[in-house]
Order: sequence, then C-alpha cells, then structure tokens
Amino acid sequence: MVYIDFHPQLLDLTEALAAVSAERRTYALRYRREEDQRLCLSAYLLLQRALREEFGLSEVPPFCIGEHGKPALEGYSDIHFNLSHCQEAVACVVSTHLVGIDIEMVDSYDEALLPTTMNEKEQQMILESPHPESTFIRFWTMKESLLKLTGEGITDNLPSVLSKLEATGESQNISFQTTFHNRYIYTVASKEQDKL
Repeated sequence: MVYIDFHPQLLDLTEALAAVSAERRTYALRYRREEDQRLCLSAYLLLQRALREEFGLSEVPPFCIGEHGKPALEGYSDIHFNLSHCQEAVACVVSTHLVGIDIEMVDSYDEALLPTTMNEKEQQMILESPHPESTFIRFWTMKESLLKLTGEGITDNLPSVLSKLEATGESQNISFQTTFHNRYIYTVASKEQDKL
C-alpha cells in the first residue's frame, strides 16, 4: 500500500519530533535545513501510519540493515517498506513483498542527461514522446524504485538498469506500477520474496 504526503513543508516540526522515536528524532536533527528535517520526519510518520493501518503495529520497530544496506524492520522479516522524497512530496510503500518506491516532480529536464541515464531505446522513446519530461521521469522512477527494491541505490550504470533486468529474465519476477498525480510521478517496484 502506498502512502503519500504532498505537503511535507506544512509539517509542524515540534509536533513531529515529539511523535517519533528517539532514534528517528536524532536522525532527523542531523539535517541542518528545516526543509530536510520535515522531509525525513514526514517519511517516518507515513511509515508509522502505514504500519499501524496495514499491519496493526502501534510503533515502528527499530531498523536493521539488510543486503546492500537496505533498511528493514528488526524482527519483522515478512514486512517490507521503502521511502522516497523529492523536494515537495514524500512517499512510503509497505508490503509483504520486497518493494521499492521513487517519487519525483515532473519538471523540465536537460537532454544532456539522456546518455548518462537512459539506454538508446529509452532515449528514443523520450525524444519522440509528446511529453518528454513525463516520459523521462517515468523511466527514472522505474529505475530508482528497482534499485531501491534491491538496496543497491543509484549506480553508474543507469542506462542499463531496465535492459539488464530484461536480459537476465528477472523482468518476469518484478512488477512496476507507475502513477501520475498532478505534477508528480511515482513508481513502485515489487518482487515476491520466494522468487529471489
């Protein structure tokens, strides 16, 4: 299930700091800018809400670090989550399957980025699209959600992320759900655990 806050900048910092764990409070206060503190806290509060509503957990369990450094919930190997934020929105996904999410605001993009982020087929689709900025962001969120699912994070090999998935046959095991909402696009990548 996906939870989104499209207005994290309206978050009351004092109330939010009081509503989270001491660990998360310390983590959020490491950020110097209040905007970054709000994004961090908003993401955690979304996770708190999602775990309560979807799994009946009254508190967020401590985080542990899984493969490739991906955060997981200590003692709850059957619950998976991922968080994402852009400048003006925060997203959280929780599931019983491995998941990754990325949210981005649709804005103009720099064509000079295409060779370093997209393969030739993706570049062609973007350049031929009636809305190239949306097509670029759709591919970007697919790639980042997949890399967050695996815990790998952004790589130097961005152009081949999706084509590598197809070449290895893994595309049959991973599903993508992309949603357009006002000025935002978010993608959830999902993979059933027994298909690892």
